[in-house]
Amino acid sequence: MARRIQWSGHACPIARAVDVLGEPWTLLILRNATTGTTRFDEFRDELGIADNVLTTRLAKLTEAGLLTRVPYREGGRTRHEYRLTKAGADALPVLLSLAEWGDEHTRSDPPAEPMLIVHDACGARTRPGTMCDECGEPMRREDMRWYRPWRSPEPVPLAEPVS
Repeated sequence: MARRIQWSGHACPIARAVDVLGEPWTLLILRNATTGTTRFDEFRDELGIADNVLTTRLAKLTEAGLLTRVPYREGGRTRHEYRLTKAGADALPVLLSLAEWGDEHTRSDPPAEPMLIVHDACGARTRPGTMCDECGEPMRREDMRWYRPWRSPEPVPLAEPVS
């Protein structure tokens, strides 16, 4: 089996980003964390990912500072949720760019409506970006909802990062 090259510390910022985000499942875990998934079982069930792979990816995302573990009590037992940090929330443009690229250059079977952003201020469905296509106003994270028509008929708010 070929050894994976480690790009952390490399001069190229794309190489460093790929070192953190480039493994299979990582971007899908971030996508789900961005829409509010926090618990191990939720990630596993929503993604259909194996426990050992999910454990490894969550550990790497936590170590890289994109997620943080937050304890909670369930049935007298302490467990952990995985919450976005500022660094994890700052990956939103990457996710939105991938969504836009995927809508433009790939096809689903059966065909699906594109993933869109809903701007809360004017209620318009708009393309990913920093400005609303409809009203022209800047869109901050707290002004956006993510519409994924194959997942839910209603747009969902974006999870806020923990400090």
